[in-house]
Amino acid sequence: MSQREAARILKINPKTVVRKFRFAITTAKEELKGWNQKFQPCTEVEFDDLETFEHTKCKPLSVTLMVEYRTRRILGFEVAQMPAKGRIAAFARKKYGPRADHRSQARKKLFSEMRSFISPTALIRSDSNPYYPKDVKRYFPKARHETILGGRGAIVGQGELKKLKWDPIFSLNHTCAMFRAHINRLFRKTWCTTKRADQLAGHIALYALFHNRRLATGKGGSS
Repeated sequence: MSQREAARILKINPKTVVRKFRFAITTAKEELKGWNQKFQPCTEVEFDDLETFEHTKCKPLSVTLMVEYRTRRILGFEVAQMPAKGRIAAFARKKYGPRADHRSQARKKLFSEMRSFISPTALIRSDSNPYYPKDVKRYFPKARHETILGGRGAIVGQGELKKLKWDPIFSLNHTCAMFRAHINRLFRKTWCTTKRADQLAGHIALYALFHNRRLATGKGGSS
């Protein structure tokens, strides 16, 4: 929910919500790493990008996310800016100028961190993005990389779940759908937008901790 709604329900000052949020996110990503260090290296993982924006859709952001197959445990993520694409690309360049694409750097940073959580000979799945194989080969040279042809988004799952009889990267897509269902600023239709990419990263880290801990207690459903 929004920060103002949280303040209303808890009957506290909105400034208190902001302070608590900023305090919690300072260590959330490190806590996520500490949580994942408790487990054996993963032998089967999935990764892809989830797209959102900061301030306006003319300033898109990419969230590169990696999860363990079957368990849907979130291993890590990176947030990066990217240029606008599609029908609004020309308008975005005209209004805000050229926008650098940092997705490659973020992906490399994520893969570098994930090497301690993933078996060197793991099976890694992703969609058919042409930039993925080279980076996977560089950071996981002994791993087997499977690329999946993407499908159309279904009505359910905020467009993240696919209209496929069997989705080979369901664990990843299901987790992305849960991001959009539980993080207000990632809703498909929302007025709570991200103003700073670092605050989005902190928010995702907080949710990832909640998500993983709930899975560990056997309460990791989509409800």
